[in-house]
Amino acid sequence: MKTITVASLSGGQGKTTTAYFLARSLAENFRVLAVDADPQASLTFYLQHQVEEDQPTLLEVLRKTVEVEDGIYPTPTENLFLIPADRALNQAQEYLAGSGAGALVLSRRLRDVQSLFDFCIIDAPPQETQICLSAIAAADWLTIPIEATVKGANSLVFTLDAIAKLKDVADYEGEILGILPFRDRWFGYSQSKDCREALAAAKHIAEDIPFFPSVRESEQIKKAMRFGNTLDEDLNYPFAQMVEAIALLQSTVNNQQPSKTVKSLAV
Repeated sequence: MKTITVASLSGGQGKTTTAYFLARSLAENFRVLAVDADPQASLTFYLQHQVEEDQPTLLEVLRKTVEVEDGIYPTPTENLFLIPADRALNQAQEYLAGSGAGALVLSRRLRDVQSLFDFCIIDAPPQETQICLSAIAAADWLTIPIEATVKGANSLVFTLDAIAKLKDVADYEGEILGILPFRDRWFGYSQSKDCREALAAAKHIAEDIPFFPSVRESEQIKKAMRFGNTLDEDLNYPFAQMVEAIALLQSTVNNQQPSKTVKSLAV
């Protein structure tokens, strides 16, 4: 199982949107586990999961009060499963901070189900918390969504800084798959000046980190997430390019089939 964390250290950067469409797209051909590591639980909502009282979530998985499999639930999308979150996940902060190796906890928990899935997609919170650092440290590959604004360029600075610090303290060896610009505004064939300048600044900050094609600003994306619909070809193109890059990398590092079937979790 290869783990891909979607991280961006500022709100409104397209993080959950990326995790949602990436997980659904990969599930068309692979077994996928989505992990909602954000206490806002937006990914849980968009994957149409309602956390019931006393139902295990990521909080219980992190604390190891349940087996990881007991915190995994099917979604309406075939081959896509979810470890959900709710606001109680904030309680994990103290546990992770006092564990002595908080940044490694999520990675260690996911090892127990790595034979069940081809990919794991983690939606990290937009703050540099212990939960966020643990989500980043669990990743083989990172995707960084950024808004095509000055705020987005600043978010990229914060995110790259957090990754650099994690490499220092936890010997993190994950790779950045690419940066995905969001809310790129165009008027016909002309990109808005603000977006063009913001993305130019972001590319200067990123240096040699690759950029995926921009996700253009559109209300269709919100509607597709809310109602579980697919995107038209143009809007889906950036996500399709990301999936293609991931599948190519996966094909070179993992040609073995999982030893268990995901169907065993659909209960």
